Amino acid sequence: MNFIDRYPLVVTPVKDSSRDFWTSYFDFQIIFDSSWFTLLASQDGATSIAFMTPDHPSAPPGSENFNGIGICLELEVQDATATYNDLKTQGLDITYPLTNEPYGQRRFGFSDRRSGVRQVMRATPARRPFSSARSCIIS
Repeated sequence: MNFIDRYPLVVTPVKDSSRDFWTSYFDFQIIFDSSWFTLLASQDGATSIAFMTPDHPSAPPGSENFNGIGICLELEVQDATATYNDLKTQGLDITYPLTNEPYGQRRFGFSDRRSGVRQVMRATPARRPFSSARSCIIS
């Protein structure tokens, strides 16, 4: 199987404000936009996300309105510090400070109840006990 793309489809009554959030803060490009569906992609095309209104007849069965909890889409970037500084300057409400985690992430968090995104991160070398696969075995 060869995938062309993969993306979360967030069913939400605030499709337009979700689109505006992603295009404003993360510089995503609009690939397709209609009154009921929006597909966005990052500048490099590596990441996509879609938003759909709940009232369109093509809504897949079981796609209830997203309520802002229960999903977290991780955004891995080349430089978490630069991204943090840029988004903070733009006024994004940071809910978790830029932190070096012992398990090998430099990350910060924010809350976007429209799409469930809460974290931007960059993988870093893990510190003990996470630095050794052997030490992570649970017996």
